[in-house]
Amino acid sequence: MTDPVYRARTDGASRGNPGPAALGVSILGPEGDEVATASEAIGHTTNNVAEYRALIRALELLRDLGARRAVILLDSELIVRQMDGTYRVRNPRMKDLHDRVHALLPAFTEIRFRHVPREENVRADALANEALDRGL
Repeated sequence: MTDPVYRARTDGASRGNPGPAALGVSILGPEGDEVATASEAIGHTTNNVAEYRALIRALELLRDLGARRAVILLDSELIVRQMDGTYRVRNPRMKDLHDRVHALLPAFTEIRFRHVPREENVRADALANEALDRGL
């Protein structure tokens, strides 16, 4: 029997780029129900850093839930392309975050990264914006 597949929707937001930033994560269990969320202000940073921090938080939540297989849905094409190796990571700060993602991957048997349009990432976007609103 194969492990069930979880889905994680992630989003990072920054008002000002750089500016006040936050992350939003929604984890859907194998049955499609939301089993975990994160909505956290992360200080003053760029949108790309916030996107990576959201991805890291999603992987931590999935690991803590005991998920072994997951599809990560992101509206950041840059992050998806960096994760699949199409784009290189040149920025040193982004390289550190990219390395943190890779350090979490051995906890899983299968992780797929998929770019989705912004309009398909509404829940994660709402969670990120809620955290921004709380922090301002």
